[in-house]
Amino acid sequence: MSASSTARRVTATVLAAGAVVTVVALPASAHDDDRDRGYRQDPRVEISAVQADSPRRETRSNRSLNAEWVEITNTSRRSVDLDGWTLRDLDGNRYCFDDYILAGRSTVRVHTGMGRDTRTDLYQDRRTSVWDSRYDKAILRDHRGNTVDIESWNGRR
Repeated sequence: MSASSTARRVTATVLAAGAVVTVVALPASAHDDDRDRGYRQDPRVEISAVQADSPRRETRSNRSLNAEWVEITNTSRRSVDLDGWTLRDLDGNRYCFDDYILAGRSTVRVHTGMGRDTRTDLYQDRRTSVWDSRYDKAILRDHRGNTVDIESWNGRR
């Protein structure tokens, strides 16, 4: 076997090994792209608090409705894109997050009534109460429909 024949075989082997490494590395880089958009397999987003019953007298006013809320907290340092995520109750009332990014280590309060959305407060723009103060569940799902967190309560006194 000549030296040039051996050199060609070594070169071919190195190129083939490089091609295999490149193919194996592709899925990892696609996963990193998902992370850059705010989608993570294990987002550190949770329902951190619920006020299902307005502390004010129930008057069905917008002020009373906005005293009913659910807090969503991002416990990680990275922002999470909540676009397409949903928050719903046991009766099927559903709020869909639209074009909202929850910054790292921050909380947003989702109010039942009407209002102007800000970085820290979002409004469902409803005219009736959503959360049952006696028994209900707040269910948070990501944009793919996966359940991220559930908070339930039994308000028996």
